[in-house]
Amino acid sequence: MTTNEKRGGASNDLARLSAGEMLAGYRAGHFTPADVMEDVIAALQRVDARCNVVVEPLYERARAQAEAASLRLKHGDATGALFGVPVTIKDLVFVAEAPARGGAPANEGFRPSVDAAVVARLRAAGAIVTAKTTTCESGYKLTADSPVSGVTRNPWNPERTSGGSSGGAAAAMAAGCGPLAIGTDGVGSIRVPSSFCGVFGLKPTFGLVPRSPGFSPPSWGSLAHTGPITRTVGDAALLLGVIAGHDARDGGSLPLEPRAYEATAGRLDGLRIAASPDLGYAAVQPEVRAAFERALAALSDLGAQVTLEAPKVDPEILERTLKPIALTEQAAAASVRDAADFARSDAEYREVLAQGGGYSGVDYITASYRRADLRAAFLALFSRFDAFLTPTVATTAFEAGALGRNAIAGRAVDPHLGWSPFSWPMNLTGLPAATAPCGFDADGLPIGLQIVAPWLDEATVLRIAAAFERAQPWAQIWPDA
Repeated sequence: MTTNEKRGGASNDLARLSAGEMLAGYRAGHFTPADVMEDVIAALQRVDARCNVVVEPLYERARAQAEAASLRLKHGDATGALFGVPVTIKDLVFVAEAPARGGAPANEGFRPSVDAAVVARLRAAGAIVTAKTTTCESGYKLTADSPVSGVTRNPWNPERTSGGSSGGAAAAMAAGCGPLAIGTDGVGSIRVPSSFCGVFGLKPTFGLVPRSPGFSPPSWGSLAHTGPITRTVGDAALLLGVIAGHDARDGGSLPLEPRAYEATAGRLDGLRIAASPDLGYAAVQPEVRAAFERALAALSDLGAQVTLEAPKVDPEILERTLKPIALTEQAAAASVRDAADFARSDAEYREVLAQGGGYSGVDYITASYRRADLRAAFLALFSRFDAFLTPTVATTAFEAGALGRNAIAGRAVDPHLGWSPFSWPMNLTGLPAATAPCGFDADGLPIGLQIVAPWLDEATVLRIAAAFERAQPWAQIWPDA
């Protein structure tokens, strides 16, 4: 890995600026959106050649919009919270008239006629979409590999996975391809790749950010969130303020007015934090556990009152609660298609659909009761604590092209979801949860710290993350990609 000050010695320097730095540079007349766009496109092309992060480039459209923004800037008409700032969009999110494959061969040739609500809000704020980024088929697994785009790789080591399913977005952020990305998260798909790639990712409270219009029915209907992937906490707060808010087209959208979010780095005096390295049962890579313990010590130094305590979690939660819900919802989303549509799908995806189709309605509802028990456990925890911390993932990035790990620290785990035991409980509860970089393993691969707060308390997540970011400024550390 390489440590560079921003704009210091790296190619495509403007592409590595934060959104806040870009906006300040525009105001000061140091550069224009057109200048930035050329650096961002060059960075995307370079990183895509090495790591396979882009499924659909929208470069000419982006150049034209950046030129128009530069002209507006010249004439004093630079309005919008994200004026002239580039953003990538995961391919599970609609961009009008751009291919929307969602990693699925069956969607070849599909072009939606409308933007997703988040994309429309980004455009209204002046942001410029540069590319659609890679995902696995229908977001079914925690890597971004698909029959449509192939294997997405990690910029810290291309022999390792980026994670997923928002893997293209996270890898591009890590390698300096602009400041903002939109991802989605059904069982960890923002946080897992952000952890593996060493960037900041935020899964907002369920329903805070609308998902429609988009692929319908969604593959993780009651679990999926849309949110930011960025290098800095401040950029995530800025982006969240643009994309959050009610949209009646999404039945899960909360009837809340838009609001601004802050990421002011200060001390954490008096903040009560519960923490667990393993939820009481999970297998965890020793280097991940050690980095987590160092992060807790850093937060204690910032004034937080850290207590090792966790909500009561059923050790069989993966098989008894998550799978009957998540796999049934995957199967239901796919049920609108013919079997022939899946001839080119991953064998593992077809297995997921078969397993999901085998659960009964009683299985689904019984799992929903257990889900309610998990929610109650977090309600009890948050009656005494302001936040809850875990590692983001139990392991660092594994081999590119693999489904997952079969074992961690000598213990067998489910290769599909068992190596990420901390991510999907937060989808079951709908809690806001972020990942922040908190170190590296012996191979130079990033490790993430998961920060969870009560429902609609993104402010606390951002407060903790901003304080930790100031103590450990990860945004100045870059991979060699």
